[in-house]
Amino acid sequence: MTRLRETSSQGYAAIALDRVKCTANLGGVLRAASVFGASLVMVSGGRLGRYATDTTRAYKHIPSLQVDDIWQNVPFGAVPVVIEVHSRAGSLVNFTHPESALYIFGPEDGSVRKEIVERAQLIVQIPAGCLNLAAAVNVVLYDRLAKSSRK
Repeated sequence: MTRLRETSSQGYAAIALDRVKCTANLGGVLRAASVFGASLVMVSGGRLGRYATDTTRAYKHIPSLQVDDIWQNVPFGAVPVVIEVHSRAGSLVNFTHPESALYIFGPEDGSVRKEIVERAQLIVQIPAGCLNLAAAVNVVLYDRLAKSSRK
């Protein structure tokens, strides 16, 4: 098991991308992970590598994995949180982030796969509506940071 670095005094944040398509967004997600202290970036059906939009060169500092099945690779102790516009979703505004979380985001041109959403106990949506993938990751990680600094 990979030891994940902490984003606050306790716990960690990890990112999973379900079928990311745009390499510019993947670079933006890596940059957001670096800036906001995420511990891991996991990609299913995607393309890992070095991208111009990853200006922090996060690929050198944050473990990144390409996986076939996100559920088979949830880090020990992490609570999966699907970020999705969905009828079961609660608002990010009122959301209390788990101490250790795996935030799961869908592709730019679709939704998180149905089988992932059905297994998720926590589904959260950003009340601003549909955002660019990298922007959504930035919003969620910033929200986690802002709320953890108030404790």
